[in-house]
Amino acid sequence: MTPPARIAAAVALLAALEASPRRPADAVANDFFRARRYVGSGDRRAVSERAWAVVRERLRLDWHLGRAGAGAGAAPTARLLLGSWMLLAEGGRLSGIEAAFSGEGYAEPPLEAAERRVLAALEGRALVDPAMDEAARLNLPGWALEGMRARFGEALPEAAAGMEGAAPLDLRANLIRGTREAAARALAAEGIVAEPTPHSPWGLRVADRRPVMATRAFQEGLVEIQDEGSQLIALLADARPGMRVADYCAGAAGKSLAMAATMGNRGRLAALDVSAVRLAGAAKRLARAGVDNAETHLIESGDRWAKRRAAAFDRVLVDAPCTGTGTWRRNPDARTRTVESDLRELITKQRAILDRAAPLVRPGGKLVYATCSVLPEEDEGQVSDFLRRHPEFRAVALDEAWREAGMEGPPPGDGPHMALAPHSHGTDGFFAAVLRRAA
Repeated sequence: MTPPARIAAAVALLAALEASPRRPADAVANDFFRARRYVGSGDRRAVSERAWAVVRERLRLDWHLGRAGAGAGAAPTARLLLGSWMLLAEGGRLSGIEAAFSGEGYAEPPLEAAERRVLAALEGRALVDPAMDEAARLNLPGWALEGMRARFGEALPEAAAGMEGAAPLDLRANLIRGTREAAARALAAEGIVAEPTPHSPWGLRVADRRPVMATRAFQEGLVEIQDEGSQLIALLADARPGMRVADYCAGAAGKSLAMAATMGNRGRLAALDVSAVRLAGAAKRLARAGVDNAETHLIESGDRWAKRRAAAFDRVLVDAPCTGTGTWRRNPDARTRTVESDLRELITKQRAILDRAAPLVRPGGKLVYATCSVLPEEDEGQVSDFLRRHPEFRAVALDEAWREAGMEGPPPGDGPHMALAPHSHGTDGFFAAVLRRAA
């Protein structure tokens, strides 16, 4: 593809993302390139990198475009978004954009007068402008600003910057199939260098984006793709051989797989979810990993499954649906897809899920509440409210839970619960609280 054709493809991808604001951006992008199989890997990478850069910086670009008079209240077009990125972040010139938008061959049609006027106003400006309000300057949506300030305090600018970078590729060695060292050797034999992660005893980190899913190591279940922080949540669940364990919001079963490995395929593991599609995918992943002590169960209205199994589980993990603020490195579109009303709805949903899952825990057993959020309303606040409603539970301090899970040395963090963030731990942002039911 010529440079103008790559720009036109990036505009088309951004337009596709704008047309599906409630659909995950990676799914939209996958469909986009699936319909354009003629696009080679190098061109695909160049188009994707430019489009994702725009998505990551959307809040700042919107601020600039608003000041330049774009749209008069309407959302800026994909053409203006990409043009503004080229000027503000790539150091481009308006003349260069006009040359790229020539209408010749596979290039975008020429700039209209209104587009040219807006982009001319941005030429020579910096992406981060001193006149910006705090939310735009930190690249944070306004509805999340106060919650993040409460979590990070004076480290908020550092935390916000950590959420802007690209996430590493983390893998978890499947202990059912072998050791972390054996998994690293298998990957190295296929040309992929993976180093041990600093916190998880099962984790491997690949420095650059490599096609891990195409390797024999992945296809034979030696490794799974899983952020180190997610692995640590499964570790804190302390699922042991012979136990009965429930993953109440299993999704695609990433944490179910990790807990099955610590159980050594002994005991019973139940992976529950409200989505039949997600559970079908979970069943495939469990089979590939060699897990044979697990069952999946679809949670439906009027379901008596949980009532029949009251106080039957040694461990119950509630990886609750949340805003996903901790995953913005991987899902930058969520900065603009998620709004304040979503946060309010999710807090209500998290509370209800905890109340339904708690009765499953046997006396003396553990309930682990986790999110991929860094907002206190979804994390510590939710735990405090739960403990007021359920005095039969008490919080287990992080250092105590870390030791009980068989780990030596200090845990990641020094608070009462585990609170991870990209800038401080190199993981996605995660929260986990371990709650023990009275014996």
